Amino acid sequence: MTSPWREQFAAEARAERPDLAVLCLLLAAEADPELLGVPPVEDWGSVMDWAQIELDRLAGMLPYGLRGAREWASAVTELLGGRLGFHGTPADYDRLESSLLHEVLRRRRGLPILLSVVWLEVARRAGAPVYGLGLPGHFVVGFGDPDEGVVVDPFAGGASLGAGPAELASGPRSPARTLDIVLRILNNVRAWASARPEHSGVALWALELSLLLPSHPAALRYDRARLLVERGAFLAGAAELESYADVVAVIDADAAARIRAEAAAARALLN
Repeated sequence: MTSPWREQFAAEARAERPDLAVLCLLLAAEADPELLGVPPVEDWGSVMDWAQIELDRLAGMLPYGLRGAREWASAVTELLGGRLGFHGTPADYDRLESSLLHEVLRRRRGLPILLSVVWLEVARRAGAPVYGLGLPGHFVVGFGDPDEGVVVDPFAGGASLGAGPAELASGPRSPARTLDIVLRILNNVRAWASARPEHSGVALWALELSLLLPSHPAALRYDRARLLVERGAFLAGAAELESYADVVAVIDADAAARIRAEAAAARALLN
């Protein structure tokens, strides 16, 4: 049965203007409290309300009358990275909660993209011209016109990148779209789980949420099918492999044949 949180996630993802904070919090509702070492949450709605109120509170701590990209960047960084100590460390890559917005707000630690979500949501609430910027292997936040190059690194407490790394200086500075940010967060969750085979259930819910996004890589269907087989759901996995093979056959008959062979092998595991 589809959880009400998944239904809300799918509906929000298809909204005309998807809400980044809401999607991140609905994503976090999938996480197993025992895995995080925290008590189960009986009313997830109250957690979502707290997180939204906290983001509003942080935005309210910014000074009034800020003007220009650099002034905004300086003020947001001074508050979040300076006074409140939001930043990341290498150890945060080993923790699932580093990808969960409510936990990042609570711990003030997280992965670059989740810390960037905090920067983005706080700054937006205060009226700042702000956007997320996905770099290869990293995520940062820009202020003002992308061509101005006012970019900060929330993982480093908001340190300014200035002209920045080569990929920042040479590449197009296209603001990241909300759904692209969410998909990248879910990919991080999958990467965490892939290094821990005993937590394949985490990879499964991350894949299933990714598939609820209106625009996602078709190969995610193949990844989910293979994961189902790995988890012992041989019939369900085989059926999904065959369904995916039908899609692939339109453009690559040889690949489709290989996928159907995988489906047959999965079914044979029942014997």
